[in-house]
Amino acid sequence: MSAQTSAEWPVLSIKGSPDPEVLGDIRALTDAASEADGNPPLSEQTWVNLKSVDPDNLLVLASYAGEERSDPSTATSLAGVAVVNLPAHGESNGVLELVVHPTYRNQGVGTGLVAALQEHTDLPALKAWSHGDHEGAAKLAGRFGFAPVRELWRMRLTHAPQLPDVVLPDGVSIRAFVPGKDEQAWLAANAAAFAYHPEQGSTTLADLQARMAEDWFDPAGFLLAVRNNDDALLGFHWTKVHPRTGTHPSIGEVYVVGVTPEAQGTGLGKALTIAGMKHLHEQGQQAIMLYVDADNEAAVALYRKLGFTRWDTDVMYGPAGTEGS
Repeated sequence: MSAQTSAEWPVLSIKGSPDPEVLGDIRALTDAASEADGNPPLSEQTWVNLKSVDPDNLLVLASYAGEERSDPSTATSLAGVAVVNLPAHGESNGVLELVVHPTYRNQGVGTGLVAALQEHTDLPALKAWSHGDHEGAAKLAGRFGFAPVRELWRMRLTHAPQLPDVVLPDGVSIRAFVPGKDEQAWLAANAAAFAYHPEQGSTTLADLQARMAEDWFDPAGFLLAVRNNDDALLGFHWTKVHPRTGTHPSIGEVYVVGVTPEAQGTGLGKALTIAGMKHLHEQGQQAIMLYVDADNEAAVALYRKLGFTRWDTDVMYGPAGTEGS
């Protein structure tokens, strides 16, 4: 851990997981940003990494407000934070997420964090997410030579439509995930279904277990499509319920839907999507959201047929001239 100082925004650099006090400051900062923006500024995977004990894949830069600039009405003096998930073995790019407290925006905090980041890592080796495609993030990205390389849409269904029946392929049924039994089979199916996907396809057992340890995890909402004669896993729909936070009501999520290569083209993906939506409605969730890559035309078309509309966009930035990953 080390500290850098500037005229106004001292920056604390941490390799690995922050201590509980700093982690609490980050939580308060992101809660304030979420309430102000309507978007979580850090991804779920980043939170998994922040709470892990692996010192090799995480870099945190925390910018604290000086006493003369602190606003006593805020819960923390943390003005901004940059979190870098450093490249794992075999990966070419790390991923940066940066958030500034609403109280301290447009005061140079973000620029200072990126400038400090250059002392620790090679900026062209990073990609950066802007959750909600904020104007400030676009300006900051442009200032450092970054341009949009990927769009992740958030789509939303705000009412409970009359859903079609769940029509499964012959010899296939749906059951709930069983903790302690299905982890390895799910990891294999997930890797096969998302071999092309930069994040989902690389999910590890530790990632899965971290999510299973979260308060929102409900195995009854983790639906598995299995072959009847041997229980082989062919697809899945993992649902999630986001609890009410502040003024934002609870909302269900099509968390992840996957179909193994051998079962693709059979209609199983649509059947699983509908089954998961029905489950969320049965849990009292009228509104449902999901994430989908903007260029995944088949998935976007399916979700639109089911009543989803585009709600918001997360944008990944990379050095100008690069492609999304």
